[in-house]
Amino acid sequence: MNTDHQELKVVVIGGGTGLSTMLKGLKKYTSHITAIVTVADNGGGSGKIREEMGIMPPGDIRNCLVALANTEPIMEKVLQYRFKEGSLKGQNLGNLFLAALTDITGSFERAVKVTGNVLAITGSVLPVTLENVQLKAVFEDGSEVEGETQIVEYGKLSKVLIKEIALNPVQPKPIKEAACALQGADIIILGPGSLYTSIIPNLLVESIPMFIAKSKAHKIYVANIMSQPGETTGFSIEEHIRILEKYIGENVIHSVVVNNEAIDDNYLGQYMEEGADVLKFNEQDELWTRIKKSEAALVKIHRDQKFIRHDSDKLAACIFKGFIH
Repeated sequence: MNTDHQELKVVVIGGGTGLSTMLKGLKKYTSHITAIVTVADNGGGSGKIREEMGIMPPGDIRNCLVALANTEPIMEKVLQYRFKEGSLKGQNLGNLFLAALTDITGSFERAVKVTGNVLAITGSVLPVTLENVQLKAVFEDGSEVEGETQIVEYGKLSKVLIKEIALNPVQPKPIKEAACALQGADIIILGPGSLYTSIIPNLLVESIPMFIAKSKAHKIYVANIMSQPGETTGFSIEEHIRILEKYIGENVIHSVVVNNEAIDDNYLGQYMEEGADVLKFNEQDELWTRIKKSEAALVKIHRDQKFIRHDSDKLAACIFKGFIH
């Protein structure tokens, strides 16, 4: 494995805010970053653009592009700007920018590359597939629900757990660059992010689990700080890992990054009201005889909105700890 951390090839797989938060920290350690991002999102502004314009949902991709950007801070503000009134109320300017570029360049893939060039990003951002996919879940009560947003909402309201998750259409083809990046990686990182709606959708794309398993890279799973209401209610970190292993196989994940920092009760209240808990692990679980556990204080509280997130810099430092010589 490459010992010069600045040249380490890192591939991250996921979606949602967790992925973009982590990318901000990783780019300080290496310039060889590939973010492989789910395109199953069908909610909010992304869902509206997807439905009305027939393009890939741009939200998660946009967040990753902005996280890896090296341009003026004003550009980040512009691309993350959300209209507050009028017919565009709630819509994000960066999403519209990607939609316009898709029309101008003739493809969403090219639009993402052009945006990456405009923002002078570190590394590259790739949609995991260019096929129009929807997420489909079967819950333990037998209900079948299609659409990422609908799945999350049903789980929260019914308090029933997901039994199976799939993409429609099944086994979509991966983007070629994703396969190449995984094969040449030194480090592959899964997460952080929602288990069923951010990470696993990438693993339902044809051959992606095989490329991960066969890669000689060190494979890391970054555990969430909190459980997800309606997705992983009551789950331990070990249960998260075992579910991931159903898709990529046992003995594929080499290490797991875990937060061990206590969180002030003032900030936990709203999470617990929604049915979320702090993710815990069982030291005695046999899983830890074959997987290394890297513990660190990784919490960052966004005090205005009382959001609990990973601290980008602390998380990146923990990930690269074993690779810096």
